[in-house]
Amino acid sequence: MSAAGPPGWAVPDDEPYAGPPPTGPYAAPPHVPGALYGGHAPPAAGTAAGPVPWPLGPVPLQPGPHTAPPWGPPPAPPWVPPPGMRWQLPPGTPPHDEPVDYLQAMRSRDWHWWRPLLGLLLFTAVYLVATLVATAVVFVAGFATGALPDPTAIDPTDLTDPGLLLLTNISLIVAIPCVWLSWAAAHGMRIGWSSSVLARLRWRLLAPYTLLALPTLAAGLLLSVLLGFVAGDWEATGPVDGFGWLLLVVLLTTPLQSAAEEYVFRGYLSQAIAGWVGRPRAGAVVAAVLTAALFSAAHLPPDVWTFLDRFAFGLAASAVVWLTGGLEAAIVLHAVNNVVVFLLAGSLGEGVATDAVPAGTGVLVVLIDLLAMAAYVGLVVRTRRWLRPEVRTAALDLRPPSPWGVPGPPPGIGYGVVQRREVQHHPWGMG
Repeated sequence: MSAAGPPGWAVPDDEPYAGPPPTGPYAAPPHVPGALYGGHAPPAAGTAAGPVPWPLGPVPLQPGPHTAPPWGPPPAPPWVPPPGMRWQLPPGTPPHDEPVDYLQAMRSRDWHWWRPLLGLLLFTAVYLVATLVATAVVFVAGFATGALPDPTAIDPTDLTDPGLLLLTNISLIVAIPCVWLSWAAAHGMRIGWSSSVLARLRWRLLAPYTLLALPTLAAGLLLSVLLGFVAGDWEATGPVDGFGWLLLVVLLTTPLQSAAEEYVFRGYLSQAIAGWVGRPRAGAVVAAVLTAALFSAAHLPPDVWTFLDRFAFGLAASAVVWLTGGLEAAIVLHAVNNVVVFLLAGSLGEGVATDAVPAGTGVLVVLIDLLAMAAYVGLVVRTRRWLRPEVRTAALDLRPPSPWGVPGPPPGIGYGVVQRREVQHHPWGMG
């Protein structure tokens, strides 16, 4: 007996099989003789067919290179956004495709020349309002508690007066949040980029740099004060009135006041100028010279020697910023200098000036200060081996591949695609 199959086929069968239909290997569908090709003749050569029924019929083999779907070229890499879509980066993604210096931190992927200008305008407007509000609050609180004297009795140049120094310091401290606001609003970046290449203030560096600044700057300031008594017209009259309050104000607010000036001059302003220049070394030099001149002029120097002394101070602060990749060393330099100056002036009396070099000693005082600041900068250079300050930012190259074979970012970077307010995360990303 034989079972019928496709035309021309004959399947020998000695005995009829009355049991259940047999199954194929690995639980395949039951094998029905003659049903593989739907009762038709077996496929001719040059066609593809598998061991199980093919619902669409024979599929012709594609000759030559596979250029048409479904065997065509692979889709574009997942890091190339389709037209009309933009990347949505997760929090914490570095804003730079390549590592950059601190002064080039503004030049992120979204850099435009107008962003620093917008930030400076925003800072000026907000700072003026904040200063007026802070000054009014201090005046009201001071008069209510009797800590401030009559405004007509205040000498605006006598910063050894505790109340006036407190008012001055607070009016400068409010510049710090104003700088942060400019970073967030004008650049869309974390406020920590105003502090260092790690996008935060590196607290571990403050104590070592303070230990370096105390012997160098204090020695220079003591020599300058001694020179003012010997060759100048200074005279010691004893501690000023309210020296205890002055000591408290100096220790609590002067470091913050110094940090505020560094955030403005060596921070935002230097980064804006260096960003406009573009080239890292040229931008650092131009920013150092311009900000040092502006810093000195902002202190209203009464003579050229005082201007040069402040100018040299600004250059030294810019040097340590470039050497360490952040503001920490410059903040310490500024804070130690100001604290020592006010403590010396308050303990020696009104006969010691805090806003000018001693008369007749300009050249010597400037040279002494230069040596003291150069010693501090030299120690910062020498200690970079064991302090290891970071001088370059982290980076993640998100640029699409170019026709010349520049690779794009590796899989797993963890960003999504934004289109019409809908976030689509890649399955290989972290989101």
